Amino acid sequence: MAFGYPVSLDVAGRKAVVIGAEAIRQGKAAALAAAGAEVVVRDEREWTPADLDGAFVCVAASSDAAQREAIYRAGRARGVLVNVMDDVPHCDFAAPAVVRRGDLTIAVATGGRSPALARRLRERLGHQFGPEWADALGVLGEVRDETLPLLPDLAERAQRWADALDVEELARLVREGRRSEAKDRLRSRLLISQPENRERSEVAAS
Repeated sequence: MAFGYPVSLDVAGRKAVVIGAEAIRQGKAAALAAAGAEVVVRDEREWTPADLDGAFVCVAASSDAAQREAIYRAGRARGVLVNVMDDVPHCDFAAPAVVRRGDLTIAVATGGRSPALARRLRERLGHQFGPEWADALGVLGEVRDETLPLLPDLAERAQRWADALDVEELARLVREGRRSEAKDRLRSRLLISQPENRERSEVAAS
């Protein structure tokens, strides 16, 4: 299976080289810059192997097979992760089609077999997961930070989250502007058997 192990790279503050007009046109430089990379852009006719010195990642596009090979070899010689677009044998990784909602990232990959399908699925997911999901993830992060010290056991914590998280309810409440209620409901379900929450529940019921 090509590119069978999916990862998310931390490129913040690292050098990223983008070579070729088509790579730029398809937003590769913009995406890397948005992720915090220090982007260097080169025309495919003007790049040199030295452009890859100190780079962490390189995305390139060229209609010239010999040039694609040269870019890949130059990157590998320097320990750079290389993606030569539409040339799977000259790729260390595949860049998925991505939907971003704040810190929420939904990636679709086809192992390099059909970028067109990946883009089409990204469009569908973009409609399904609207802008409210950025705030929904914020709610989850806040609740997790607040409850982490109260749920020190990893296995128990994972099970409680599995039982407590109602994704559709969370999205609906955030979409309706009821963020605080969404947070309170989730936190209550996570901690309902904790002594402090049992006392609150008993007080509320009396």
